[in-house]
Amino acid sequence: MCQRCVREEYPDRESLCVDQGSYMINFLKCFECGSQDLKMANRSCTEAEDEEVIHYQHICVFCEHLVAEHEHTFKVDGEFQVYEMSCLLCGSADDQRSIMPIDPRGPVM
Repeated sequence: MCQRCVREEYPDRESLCVDQGSYMINFLKCFECGSQDLKMANRSCTEAEDEEVIHYQHICVFCEHLVAEHEHTFKVDGEFQVYEMSCLLCGSADDQRSIMPIDPRGPVM
């Protein structure tokens, strides 16, 4: 992963957990060739009994320089769906949603 290609390392994205795409606002340019174009590569999805992990790489379109590794996790924990994201480019985030029609924690403020 390359800290020289991004404005901020692992920006706090609060509850925004994405399993595809790139946070282009945080991308400066490829440190190797100066390009401002990225692509996703080597996307994989691993599923266990109660967890799904999506992993892919952000790579420069022209020179294939590795900018960042992206990981998105989804799991069910009791009455909640739990999402987590970790990526040098896209940032860090986590979110929790009730699987019940009415959230037992009450309304979200």
